[in-house]
Amino acid sequence: MERRNVGRGAAVVCAAVVLCATGALAGPVPAAYADPAPAGTRDLEEVRKKIDGLYRRAERATDAYNAAKEQVERQQKDIVKLAKNIVSTQHERKELRRRAGSLASAQYRGGGLPAEAKLMLDKDPEGFLDHATLARKGQHAVRGVLARLARTESDLQGYAEDATARWEKLEKERKKKAAAKKDIERKIDAAERIESRLKAAEKARLKKLEEDRARQAQTKWLDSGILADIGGTASAAGKRAISYATEQIGKDYVWGAEGPDTFDCSGLTMRAWESAGHPIPRTSQEQWRQLPHIDIEDMRPGDLIIYHEDASHVGMYLGDGAIVHAPRPGRQVTLAGAGSMRILGVVRPDAKR
Repeated sequence: MERRNVGRGAAVVCAAVVLCATGALAGPVPAAYADPAPAGTRDLEEVRKKIDGLYRRAERATDAYNAAKEQVERQQKDIVKLAKNIVSTQHERKELRRRAGSLASAQYRGGGLPAEAKLMLDKDPEGFLDHATLARKGQHAVRGVLARLARTESDLQGYAEDATARWEKLEKERKKKAAAKKDIERKIDAAERIESRLKAAEKARLKKLEEDRARQAQTKWLDSGILADIGGTASAAGKRAISYATEQIGKDYVWGAEGPDTFDCSGLTMRAWESAGHPIPRTSQEQWRQLPHIDIEDMRPGDLIIYHEDASHVGMYLGDGAIVHAPRPGRQVTLAGAGSMRILGVVRPDAKR
């Protein structure tokens, strides 16, 4: 998909503000929603709940997959570093063994007499002192080489044991990653199979049900008067992050995707803040755990809103009650009401620590 320019991104943010002000994202629920439900709507609502539940569980599994993926990448780097240490230490051991062999050869060439015996046989006082000094230096050198050789052998043994443990841990993380991937694929496939059995008209009604539910939740959130308490202004970095995120509107959601053509929810927020010069964790759960928490009344555009009790979804606040986010498979990056889902809390990537 063709990337939009920065001007386009700014225009989208302005459009979000207008939509919120006019009630398109957050206005009161039309009277039509109070009308008796048409035949089949209750069954379709059950379908919506089932699909939503599957995608929510897939989102949780995506966090598990991404966390395992990060662990695998870190452990691979650690193992490479450990391998370099092993090679370096093996070279050191080889050199120490060579030096130890040279010292042994020198002692052999000297007849194998202990240094003390040579001192006794030397009747020249100056020669005696010279021999004494050389003997002390020789003994010190031998002890030093042997001690270093022992330490090197111990280090190599420790590295070998560490490498074995790290490989075992790496294999466990790889298995966890593979299992999480299969879990995600099963849940997404199940949701897509359910949706694929719907007729075109039913799919349209399903999407409308989703929008109605989101609109009702947004209206309830706004009716609390929360916007009167939220009046923060975006930081310079926040504006850059917003510009990036809004430029992605219309691009498909794909689980585990980090751009530039497709995104999942946390892949979008990660890339947006990365473009603003503030790298943040990959998953919504890690963003919630690691980034500074902000009271919702202190929220400003560019902050990240974390959703659901398990922190399995994230969107970027744009101001005036709107967010930009990547909703779920089968949907595209879009604008939505900030209160259209259950809010867990707010984090600020560029907060001073």
